[in-house]
Amino acid sequence: MTAPVTTENKLRERIIELKKGLNAVIMAHNYQLPEVQDIADVTGDSLELAREATRIDCEVIVLCGVLFMAESAAILNPARTVLLSEGTAGCPMADMINVDDLRRWKQRYPKATVVCYVNSSAAVKAESDYCCTSANALKVVDAVPNDEILFVPDMNLGHYVSTKTNKRIILYPGYCNTHHRLTAKHVIRAKQGHPDAVVLVHPECRAEVIEQADAALSTSQMLRYARENSAKTFLVGTEEGLGYRLQRDNPGKIFHVISKSLICPDMKKTTLYEIVRTMERRKNVVIVPEEVRLRAERALDRMLAVV
Repeated sequence: MTAPVTTENKLRERIIELKKGLNAVIMAHNYQLPEVQDIADVTGDSLELAREATRIDCEVIVLCGVLFMAESAAILNPARTVLLSEGTAGCPMADMINVDDLRRWKQRYPKATVVCYVNSSAAVKAESDYCCTSANALKVVDAVPNDEILFVPDMNLGHYVSTKTNKRIILYPGYCNTHHRLTAKHVIRAKQGHPDAVVLVHPECRAEVIEQADAALSTSQMLRYARENSAKTFLVGTEEGLGYRLQRDNPGKIFHVISKSLICPDMKKTTLYEIVRTMERRKNVVIVPEEVRLRAERALDRMLAVV
């Protein structure tokens, strides 16, 4: 039986047509809407997208995520055109620090090496020594040949790293609005409803939340953990978009997002319609000034060199 023709089907067909015409690759973060994840050529967390951006063969990258992710793709791919699928999709945590803020903190701690979470602007990356993601933050910190680290801008991820290393971690007071609103009470309540469930949370969460969890993991690490663990039920403490991929990849298991509040409004701005509009008009082109790009690329390359 032929599938009914729907607006979503037409948008999918148009995206496929535009991809061929533009020689484009669509990259989507794990927090995107299900239909956006399904149309993407590459789906992953920030580290996976950054690594894959250096390997793909295309002329245009359509980044379905938020601005800092598209900037990272542009930094690593100066010869390619990078389009942000939805031009207004930003990151509140990235906006909590700017170049002037970072320079003031560097003056306060002149001996510290700056490790910058990728959830930051290209300009802030350019002022940093190393970048990291939630998947490799500890490895990057341990690889730095300095015992004093200024970690920006996520204080929750930085605190989590500080519990795993002997280095002195100086925390900048930024945070992810979505993860920060999750509390220990939310986790305890969810565990009462599902006492046999394995609890997985993101290291962007508060310390009190991580203390209640079985593991603190990036989204890619959660996907791997759920696939390899024999448990049948999981409580998930990260943006609800990951639940779609967890369930899709593990049909025999059950996943409950710990709180209904775990929604990032900016990640949900991208729709199939907006992808079509962006590709048709070649709009939302992300351009990083070359002087900034080169310095930010150095920090990203140092991150990617950490195995």
